[in-house]
Amino acid sequence: MSSGTQSGKAVRIVVRGRVQGVCFRVATMEQGEHLGLAGWVRNRSDDCVEAHIQGPAADVDAMVAWCHRGPPSARVDDIVCDAAVVDPALTRFSIRP
Repeated sequence: MSSGTQSGKAVRIVVRGRVQGVCFRVATMEQGEHLGLAGWVRNRSDDCVEAHIQGPAADVDAMVAWCHRGPPSARVDDIVCDAAVVDPALTRFSIRP
């Protein structure tokens, strides 16, 4: 997603399962970069992973589909995906604390 792009689709997802300690955040960031998306991913205190993903709708949908699988060492039990507002300040994909 190019800097300054404010159109597109944004979602907020919460991924449950064995998703911490298995490089889920790093793999999510790499996949987001590969797809040219902007957003962030972080671990939550309830052992889930949360992410904000934005960009062209087809690429966001592809990212959400990837999150249903995650990296090879992860086990995804459930994903909650809600529409979110596109944040024009996000121009790349990052890991948040």
